[in-house]
Amino acid sequence: MTGDGSPQPHAALSPVPAAGGGPGAGVSARQVETLAQAFDPRRNSLAVLRLGFAAVVAVAHALAVGFGWQPHLGATALGDLAVDGFFVLSGFLVTRSFLRLEAPGRFVWHRFLRIMPGFWVCLVVTALVVAPLAAVLVGRTPGSVFTAGEDPAWRYVVVNAALPVLQYEIAGIAADDGESVFDGSLWTLQYEAFCYGVVWVLGVTAVLRRERGVVLAVCVAVWAGTLLEHAGLIPFDVPLLANDQLLRFLLVFLLGAAGFLFADVVPVRASWAVMSAVVVLAGAFLPDHRVVGALSFAYLCVYGMVRLPLRWTPSWDLSYGLYVYHWPVQLLLLLAGGTALGSVAYVLVSLGAALVLAALSWVAVEGPALRLKDARPPALRPGGRRRGGPDLLV
Repeated sequence: MTGDGSPQPHAALSPVPAAGGGPGAGVSARQVETLAQAFDPRRNSLAVLRLGFAAVVAVAHALAVGFGWQPHLGATALGDLAVDGFFVLSGFLVTRSFLRLEAPGRFVWHRFLRIMPGFWVCLVVTALVVAPLAAVLVGRTPGSVFTAGEDPAWRYVVVNAALPVLQYEIAGIAADDGESVFDGSLWTLQYEAFCYGVVWVLGVTAVLRRERGVVLAVCVAVWAGTLLEHAGLIPFDVPLLANDQLLRFLLVFLLGAAGFLFADVVPVRASWAVMSAVVVLAGAFLPDHRVVGALSFAYLCVYGMVRLPLRWTPSWDLSYGLYVYHWPVQLLLLLAGGTALGSVAYVLVSLGAALVLAALSWVAVEGPALRLKDARPPALRPGGRRRGGPDLLV
């Protein structure tokens, strides 16, 4: 969903550079190209994949908010698959980011700038603009959202500011069908931040650089936890992070991280992609596709990253803005009677409006925030040439 938009140096992908030093270099006709050799930081399909995943989530939510259903592949919601794809790519790219940066503190600063400014402004826009408009649409005064009930607009900003979303409703406003959630897509961001913390711990303990096999062991452990949870052997009753969603997101995120760490040995084969697609399709008919298909799904994501022909890296990254703003737009459209347009028009109008807000978010908030990524005290600045580049995230 995200990225900071600055030029990337052309560098080897894996922590240990592949022979030949560039994508595809040194690969003979009989050799199988590895992920490290196939990945070009300046020419890949990451931007298209992230924006595509954000669009799938937005479409799924539009149909859910406006018409009460979501598109599924078997038993698996397509929106869930798209969010999992975000986490796979995020694990790959955030791990790369940690290993390219000079200090753990810089990593934390970059991650903060990529998530929090846009998130905070989204909260404020929802409270100061979306909520008053919603009040007018249900026949109330705009100012009532700041005083009515136990969940006023000002509280929405305050209690959600730390990232976990503790208040979804504002001033008791609800549509005729009962929909009252103002932004139902923000809840995944706390898990994204948690996964960043996992990378930070693995990085400062030198696991990422020296003991990459430990990451595979953790992947297996999280997968085993997922299996046990779905067998009913791990009951989750602790609020916030300690629940089955943590296992879900941590598994796909760490598989993306492992994809980066083992990029020098992961083959890029069309036959593997086809087999992975078959496994993912079969797993989609289970209650949780990740139990059998998580690894295959992660492979499809990184395969698409280097093999899809849509290798376009725009200067504006709209994926994050589209992700955080589409739901408030859809709620306003619902309150305005937009479902009378029909599902196709409702989806297209909400998607277009959300993209406009995403563009404004990039120009006014996200882009300026990311230009501060190297702003730190002189004592913390590393010597030598600047090594920072875009840290493309979910």
